[in-house]
Amino acid sequence: MFKIIIMGGGGHTLSCIDVIQSQSKFSFAGVVLKDKNDTTTYNFNILGYENDLKKLRKKYKYALIGIGRVRGSKTRYRLYNSLKKNKFILPIIKSKFSYVSPKAQISEGTIIMHGAIINSNVEIGKNCIINTGSIIDHGATIGNHTHITTGVVINGDVEVGEQNYIGSGSVVHQGIKINDQRIIPSFSRISKNI
Repeated sequence: MFKIIIMGGGGHTLSCIDVIQSQSKFSFAGVVLKDKNDTTTYNFNILGYENDLKKLRKKYKYALIGIGRVRGSKTRYRLYNSLKKNKFILPIIKSKFSYVSPKAQISEGTIIMHGAIINSNVEIGKNCIINTGSIIDHGATIGNHTHITTGVVINGDVEVGEQNYIGSGSVVHQGIKINDQRIIPSFSRISKNI
């Protein structure tokens, strides 16, 4: 198995580790935190800090961003660019307990969590989180650096822009378009374009 590092040491990292271990392709090496003031309440192996990425790249080839929502998607976007600058490979991570249609397209750095369903002709951009139990139906597109949170339903032919956050339990009706950098509260019902 290939060793992979995870950026961040919060609760979402725990879920990411669980998904990584479900697929038996990568082994979790440890976490990289923002700086020495950053803390984690979990007993993670701390490999270093963001300013150590160049040095860490000499030992580790693969990385994943284990940070969920931190005031939108700006942090995930920044970390993605930093990892790419340091020539890390950001693999697609798919739980073996999810379903991804062979006709769907998933881009680098995206994680598909347990119980998610990705149907035919779906396109998911870079560095996205498709969280536990979410459904993305036929022909939908999800822009880069977007977090589709737990139990969200994205119906057919929906277009979600970049750097969006769609809160838990939300339903987006068929054919709706959501522009970039929107935060949709939990349990929303989206029936018109945003």
